[in-house]
Amino acid sequence: MKKRLSIIALILSCALCAHAETLILRTGARVKGDILFQNEEVVVLRNAEGARFQYPRAEIQEILTVDPVEEEVVVEEQKDEIKTAKKVSVSLELGGGAACIPNSAVGGGFSVDFLVGSHHICQRHIFLGAGLGYHGMFIGAEKYNFLPIQLALRLPLLEQKHAPVFGMSLGYGIALSKDYKGGIYAGLDFGYRYQINEKTALVVVASAQFQQAKIAATEIIDGSTFTNYTGRYLVSPELKLILMF
Repeated sequence: MKKRLSIIALILSCALCAHAETLILRTGARVKGDILFQNEEVVVLRNAEGARFQYPRAEIQEILTVDPVEEEVVVEEQKDEIKTAKKVSVSLELGGGAACIPNSAVGGGFSVDFLVGSHHICQRHIFLGAGLGYHGMFIGAEKYNFLPIQLALRLPLLEQKHAPVFGMSLGYGIALSKDYKGGIYAGLDFGYRYQINEKTALVVVASAQFQQAKIAATEIIDGSTFTNYTGRYLVSPELKLILMF
């Protein structure tokens, strides 16, 4: 009789172990055991030695119920997911709005930027990339076109599907005309991000862009023509739509 009870106890023990849960913590650690209690705030877990531990929900990334035989397969799948998340991402940005030279004329402008980088930094959906753009400004009777070579950052303030996002860009704008010269380019963004899936996000921001330029001014003195370049800042507040994939 005692032998039969021992066999039944062994079978029950194996069954419990086979269906033990695994907690995946945000630190990357994996904790195995049986969940004794859980709610929206905490999870109480008993490990194989019988010790009980309490984990706040905020520290838990995922709860898995995996058979020991399948566990290795799940780990490999998670590695593949992490590798996928760290692949190269692209940010396509389209913008339009006003443009002006402070204390001078006002007009309109548009921008197109193509950036390549990563959309998964420090286990968050942070985009950091570099690329090239085409910016056109129509101020007064003049037209100014630049090719900004830039480094850009897009930082979500919350790691959620819907989140406010802050962004900034810094680089150099190459002038596309002999009538003016390029200079330092900078941009600041603030808006809303919708995370469609692990790699894809749609972002709408209000953007303020600053382009340093030297504009040619022609003067005629005593019948002779002189051309001087005056340093100016071209400012372009605009609404920008960004697709990251």
